[in-house]
Amino acid sequence: MADLEKLVAELSELTLMEAADLTKMLEEKWGVSAAAPMAMMAMGGAAVEEVEEQTEFDVVLKEMGPKKINVIKEVRAITGLGLREAKGVVDELGTVLEAVGKDAAEEAKAKLEAAGAVVELK
Repeated sequence: MADLEKLVAELSELTLMEAADLTKMLEEKWGVSAAAPMAMMAMGGAAVEEVEEQTEFDVVLKEMGPKKINVIKEVRAITGLGLREAKGVVDELGTVLEAVGKDAAEEAKAKLEAAGAVVELK
């Protein structure tokens, strides 16, 4: 095996043009491209940020469906609103719940869809 420290010392002495030529020669020999790692270095070597998983959801009615009364009953059960307020949410295709956890949002969506509504989680 090659002496790695000696190899590092020799590579450190290369000029920019020699390093570019070495890169091209290695790409051809190994059949690879150094473009992606070079792009990462241009970004300061920062790793790709992980996308944060959404933790809060809004439950929004998109369509009330053919069984409006059943949807109103479910909105009342989910939110604790009175009959008039729940009817207003259904008539306006409004937001049923705001900033709730994933489990609560999915549960509300399932109940509303079972009642005939079309629901979207945002």
